[in-house]
Amino acid sequence: MTAGAAGMDLSAAVEADTPIRPGEIKLISTGISISVPVGYEVQIRPRSGLALKHGITLVNTPGTIDSDYRGTVSLILINLGPAPYTVKRGARLAQMVLQEVTRAEVEEVEDLESTARAAGGFGHTGV
Repeated sequence: MTAGAAGMDLSAAVEADTPIRPGEIKLISTGISISVPVGYEVQIRPRSGLALKHGITLVNTPGTIDSDYRGTVSLILINLGPAPYTVKRGARLAQMVLQEVTRAEVEEVEDLESTARAAGGFGHTGV
């Protein structure tokens, strides 16, 4: 919507108003198909305003559209808010960002080099 925006807005292509009850998940079509260049992906991300004001977000975020996918782009929405939310045709629901993909070469090893963190995981550094 602005010259500095990283993402392109995705809008609902619903035929009729589509309510999403609190806790409910719905698949909402954008009505578009895209061709992503090889070596790139498109990431689908929630819109912050919908999340803050209504609790509407994406179940799989960021979602990924691979370069070889040619179907319709759809959004897996969830209502985490306290009230029903109605999706209307043309409503901006998400954004897509083109991202370069870096391919890794995987090498199987017996041991990993050590680090100060080691296997410290969730919450290991304190509050």
